[in-house]
Amino acid sequence: MPYTVAVRALCEFTAKRGDLDLRFTPTPTAQEGMLGHQLVASRRGPLYETEISLQGEYGALAVRGRADGYDAGLNRLEEIKTHRGDLGKQPANHRQLHWAQARIYGWLLCEARGLDAIELALVYFDIASQQETVFVEKHGAAALREFFEASCRDFLAWAEQELAHRARRDEALAALAFPYPSFRTGQRGLAESVYRGAASGRCLMAQAPTGIGKTVGTLFSMLKAVKPHALDKVFYLTAKSTGRQLALDASTLLAPALPLRVLELTARDKACEHRDKACHGDSCPLAKGFYDRLPAARAEVLAERQMDAPALRRVALKHAVCPYYLGQEASRWSDLLVGDYNYYFDGSAMLHALTTGSELKVGVLVDEAHNLVERARAMYSADLSQVAVRAARTLAPAEVRKALDKASRAFTALRKAEGALDSLPTAFLTALKNAGAALETHFAEAPAAAPGGALQQLYFEILAFLRLAESFGPHSVIELTDVAGAAGKPAIAVRIQNLIPAPFLKPRFGIARTATLFSATLSPARYYMDMLGLPESTAWIDVESPFHPDQLKVQVVSRISTRFPDRARSAAPIARLIADQYAAKPGNYLAFFSSFDYLDLVASEFQLAHPGVPAWTQQRGMDEAARKAFLERFQPGGAGVGFAVLGGSFGEGIDLRGDRLVGAFVATLGLPQVNPRNEQLKACLEGAFGAGYDYTYLYPGIQKVVQAAGRVIRTQEDEGVVYLIDDRFARPAVRELLPAWWRVQPALA
Repeated sequence: MPYTVAVRALCEFTAKRGDLDLRFTPTPTAQEGMLGHQLVASRRGPLYETEISLQGEYGALAVRGRADGYDAGLNRLEEIKTHRGDLGKQPANHRQLHWAQARIYGWLLCEARGLDAIELALVYFDIASQQETVFVEKHGAAALREFFEASCRDFLAWAEQELAHRARRDEALAALAFPYPSFRTGQRGLAESVYRGAASGRCLMAQAPTGIGKTVGTLFSMLKAVKPHALDKVFYLTAKSTGRQLALDASTLLAPALPLRVLELTARDKACEHRDKACHGDSCPLAKGFYDRLPAARAEVLAERQMDAPALRRVALKHAVCPYYLGQEASRWSDLLVGDYNYYFDGSAMLHALTTGSELKVGVLVDEAHNLVERARAMYSADLSQVAVRAARTLAPAEVRKALDKASRAFTALRKAEGALDSLPTAFLTALKNAGAALETHFAEAPAAAPGGALQQLYFEILAFLRLAESFGPHSVIELTDVAGAAGKPAIAVRIQNLIPAPFLKPRFGIARTATLFSATLSPARYYMDMLGLPESTAWIDVESPFHPDQLKVQVVSRISTRFPDRARSAAPIARLIADQYAAKPGNYLAFFSSFDYLDLVASEFQLAHPGVPAWTQQRGMDEAARKAFLERFQPGGAGVGFAVLGGSFGEGIDLRGDRLVGAFVATLGLPQVNPRNEQLKACLEGAFGAGYDYTYLYPGIQKVVQAAGRVIRTQEDEGVVYLIDDRFARPAVRELLPAWWRVQPALA
């Protein structure tokens, strides 16, 4: 079997030399880049071809890609790059890479069409001026073939090594055994369903309770599917860093000595060693000569196999290269990649680009997938404030200040507009584009500017906003908010708020060979399919629970109303309920409330009426140390009551086993607050799916309730009690959303 490599990947491996340099990069938006290519093509003659598929072979290497354009009349092949700013500031190694791509495509075209010679052109199209700068070379086919073969020879030793690694990996994974003597209850069914999804090329949603070993079960099955179903890579995506660590631990457990390369993806700001320096060789010592030292660093880090953040950092600093960009390079050659959702689902996601650019077959595992709806909404929303524009103006040079002044006036025009906006005015977007172009030109011509300042931050915010403005549609809304500017001067903030992430996520699921989304709360299936854009062929399973109903006493307290008008009256009865249960069985309890105001109301009543019971409360804006201190109050054999917010830091993702937690009280259905945004969301979802109230309020609320109650029973040895406080928990429509293994009973009066 040949080793397939894309033209771009081949050239990046063989032709990149010198410094890592991010001062000049073609950073138009995706839409602008596409339109730029189309405009260049429209200026050519009738014989001009675009997006020409080409491929060639050299030994065990298969090289393929798409050339941008070819004019048969001129016998000219063009490599088109869109950009902004002074082309004279472009680093030499960027131009070198572009020429390498053009020459590889040149040979592939000569071979495909029997050409003896060809003219190659690098066409740089300036998005701002709409002008082309063209560099031309003429080559004979023999010279281009020599360049192609030399590039392939440079890569072939690595490709042969990679083929050997893949063969060893696949054989080892085919023989992989489950790391325990037997599967837990429900774990085998989950594992088999994941494998069937990979075999059939379908997506799977698995509602699986805590305690069955979801991480090990899903990862084991997906790795077992690698060889028989020719998966190139497996992505394990999490909502929180704790989930990443569980996946890394599971990979070590499953394959402690196997030739499996496991990479932890870490955010750039956390991996950066010199946050006060810019990403180029004149500023950062780890960028200087990066590509010259990369081969040795790459070979050593891949030999580590378990490439977590500490391992990447150690190897990177040994070779004096940037840890973050060493990790980016390692992602090309890793087998199992563990990282946050955004690495695959975000608009500029690295793993998505890797999958499409290299045409990979990937298996995707999405941990705690109920979080993906809100996380994706955040990924595809963006804010921009007039205050930030004005603040950046004071730091800007004269040529940038003029563009920022126009942008600020465009904000003011929005503030004067009456009524809600169904779309953003063209004049407003044009002003932002011009401001972004002016900032980009400034950064290209002033590379010594300190990173992370107000000007750079505004530039990134403008880019993100414009990218979302390009794809604005009925899945999103525009929100205008009056804000206080400097010296009380009126200002406005504009937000593109995504409501339905499905249109953005659907292509991500579409390119994966298979994707499994798993969580203790993935019900009802239709809600998640609609919101996330999952294929209609997606399977859904409710995994058998390892827990017995006798382990958890679930009681509905219907005599207490927790509706907003009744909350003041409910404080004393809830406090008595907690105290009575504590007196009957002292131990550690968690009491959950829908807001900090409600929490404070009941906690104050409880502490006043029952001062002898230890109590502690979640506070607004707790940092990591404060959250850790809160959880440390739940000691084995301890006793007391912690008061927390439903859906907050302590409502999911914490593991208090045994008698560290013996019970929970959940006041309210967890329904999101009724406010203008949620009412707008309700109207949007009603129009899209005919289920506005359920999709906006009921399903997200009950999800929080089940997650909070799920803190009590973590193992097959745990026992505990959960009180669901509100009469609405007795309604059939609510009861059917609760876990099937619960035996729900009315509380005794």
